[in-house]
Amino acid sequence: METILNSQLPEFTLQAYQGDAFKTVTNKDLLGHWSILFFYPSDFTFVCPTELEDMAEHYAEFQQLGVEVYSVSTDSHFVHKAWHDASESIRKIQYPMLADVTGLLARALGVYIEAEGVAYRGTFVVNPEGVIKVVELNDNNIGRDASELLRKVEAAQFVATHDGEVCPAKWKRGAATLKPSIDLVGKI
Repeated sequence: METILNSQLPEFTLQAYQGDAFKTVTNKDLLGHWSILFFYPSDFTFVCPTELEDMAEHYAEFQQLGVEVYSVSTDSHFVHKAWHDASESIRKIQYPMLADVTGLLARALGVYIEAEGVAYRGTFVVNPEGVIKVVELNDNNIGRDASELLRKVEAAQFVATHDGEVCPAKWKRGAATLKPSIDLVGKI
């Protein structure tokens, strides 16, 4: 199986619900800034609203980093609006909710479950050039943590602007990084 890490985001055109309006989002809209594609199985479910609310509560922090968040499921943009109107948790969302009703994008990124017609909990951090820099895939019974994703975005942004440096485990913005060299071999 070939990995999609460090590959170009595929072309797509999807309908979305955001800010009490419908709009079209394409892969070109993700260029020029960092982006997160945050796939989840279905609207009106159980773990999904906890994750989307967590992302909503951290949305301002992502925005401060120049990151746009896009939640994605195989529900339609009409269902996204209905869920937004019905759920106190989902009403907190300000980011675009993409409708991948045919599963085209989920398939292209390897997170589509054919037998169920829904996506796994796949997370993709995309750089301003449209290249996928972080891939995370969870089984649908396991929720994600937006604060950990925020840390991964900060690390991806750091290494993108600091050639030759890498971020060790649990690295946080402002902490020491590593500069791989022969002098470090066996000393960490």
